Amino acid sequence: LMPSQLWNLNWVVRDVTDLEDDSISFYPAMAHQIFGENEKIFGYKDLKVKLYFTAGPLNIFLSIECSHKLSFEEHNITPDDITALISEKLPAGCYYTNIDEFCNVVRKADTFQPFGEKIVQFDTNVEGERRFEIYFCTPTTPKFFPYHARFESFIMWYIDAASYIEQDDHRWLFFFCYEKYLNKDGNPCYASAGYGTVYQYYAYPEHVRPRISQLIVLPPFQKLGIGSRLIRTIYNHYDSNKQVLDITVEDPSEDFQSIRNYIDAKLCMELPAFQPDNLRGGFSKDMVTEAKAKAKINSLQCRRIYEILRLYHTNVNNEDDYRAYRLDVKKRLNMMYILHKRNLERAERRGMDVTAAKVGMTPLTERLDQLHEEYNVLEHEYQRVIRKLKEQN
Repeated sequence: LMPSQLWNLNWVVRDVTDLEDDSISFYPAMAHQIFGENEKIFGYKDLKVKLYFTAGPLNIFLSIECSHKLSFEEHNITPDDITALISEKLPAGCYYTNIDEFCNVVRKADTFQPFGEKIVQFDTNVEGERRFEIYFCTPTTPKFFPYHARFESFIMWYIDAASYIEQDDHRWLFFFCYEKYLNKDGNPCYASAGYGTVYQYYAYPEHVRPRISQLIVLPPFQKLGIGSRLIRTIYNHYDSNKQVLDITVEDPSEDFQSIRNYIDAKLCMELPAFQPDNLRGGFSKDMVTEAKAKAKINSLQCRRIYEILRLYHTNVNNEDDYRAYRLDVKKRLNMMYILHKRNLERAERRGMDVTAAKVGMTPLTERLDQLHEEYNVLEHEYQRVIRKLKEQN
């Protein structure tokens, strides 16, 4: 059985009545980090896995239900130990298996208060007016890590190749977003919506290079602009810090990179170096300098923003302008192939045997097809960002 077919998830239980409301349940994006590469569970019939979290403090309930389970005594085969596989990724001793006990926890969860210092407050009107707040935490924030460990368990279901942080490392910083809402009694409460973590790497001689490591927004809160708010909040945190060289991102997903591209393009499009005439002149050191000064944007990301904004100002119906743009981007995409080819030619002139290396090199005609495909994929992503920029402007 595939785990995605078996779940009855309600990650954001605000009231006991939510436990019976299947309409607010949702599924994990992946399960291979729990159940293996094939994402299969063996040995059960009519299986239902229930994993609930209280909205604010994220107290956890785990239940396994089925109509029949294979036994070693009857079939000489052992079914998968689902509880062990899931609980291995949960904070030790930090989940409930008795639904009555969990209901009592749900009733008390309204008193939850966010950890750390409130640094941002904003409203959204996407699905009615809603209030959100972002809080800043450090490893020294009192009683913070047990809560963080519960929140961090979400990454196993939503971030590929995820790993938990080392809690004793003082270089981690945390940014948590909560929805502030009124419960049925009219009292203000908090629901955990998403968070981002930043690791502050040392940079010679006395600088810091922050890296955004994890960023997750829970499904009920997606499409509300929370991801971009978290990224901008991280940017603002380092805005006036002269020790920071630039901000990087660890293995960004496509969705994250798209959000980041939009934010950075919006920040850069008013800068002098990114005006249309300068963009048509090609990528420049001035762009790197101004982007780094504006938002700590690193040179690799700056090149990406240059390509997005140049396309933004390119008339694709003008063949000369559009062709000049395509050639500029393809030249960058093909740089490693050309460098490798030149190195082989240089080695061959020196009398070295490069036969084996040439066999592994993509033929030129095939490389041109690859390059065309790479460019089309890239332009498609850039156009997504451009459409959003035009909508906002």
